[in-house]
Amino acid sequence: MSRSGMGRPGTSRFPALRRAARREWGPLFTTTVRTGLSDHGIRALALTLTAVALTATVQLVQNQAWGYGPVRSLGAVRAEDPLWLALLRTPLSLFVPALDLPVWGALAQILLVFGIAEVCLGRWRTLAIAYVATLAGTLYARVGIALGPDAFLGLPASDAQVVDTGPSAAVVGLAVYICHAYRAWFTGALVVVAMVVEVLLKDNLAGREHLASIAAVLVVCAVREWLGRRRTDGGQGLAAGGSGTRSGAPPMRS
Repeated sequence: MSRSGMGRPGTSRFPALRRAARREWGPLFTTTVRTGLSDHGIRALALTLTAVALTATVQLVQNQAWGYGPVRSLGAVRAEDPLWLALLRTPLSLFVPALDLPVWGALAQILLVFGIAEVCLGRWRTLAIAYVATLAGTLYARVGIALGPDAFLGLPASDAQVVDTGPSAAVVGLAVYICHAYRAWFTGALVVVAMVVEVLLKDNLAGREHLASIAAVLVVCAVREWLGRRRTDGGQGLAAGGSGTRSGAPPMRS
């Protein structure tokens, strides 16, 4: 049997799919993630590994008879709590896994999404976006309950007693932010559609908080784009006037 025209297995299959994958994820993985890991090694994931270890430790502690109460007191957020207390508990609530869900899912989410975000965005920006996304969900719960179940985006009063913990809102927000920053439009749209479908199939507080976190992160992305355009327009104006950065200089990273 002639082998002319046959390449190595996998080299000629689905070329369009491979090209689409390179367009979607190439700048993210082949350039940023690979370069960051090769330059800094395990240090590039210091925040991510700390978050994984903290989440696993909290899960172990809250499943002990002596640890459930302290974890609830320090990291459990409810809409019925005073706002100042909820704000104090919100940072730790990111790393308190939900008791009714497998902890391995939370650990995998943190390892993958936090890891990519830390390499691409840096530790402090990753923490900031994660906190903004989580805080948006927490504040939306209060607004939704105040509106009532009959209002658009309203929530039933019983949701005020639901414990709001876990990294899911932060993970969703970080995923959307990274997709926007690296122009992975299809993946970003897929994340948003998945969260909408989640609410349509199972309308609960967690699903709606995911949508609130996405909305907050999209606002951050819009502000980031606006500031970037202002810098670009200002730089072009200075260049036209004969001052500022020299022509052909690399643009400032926003």
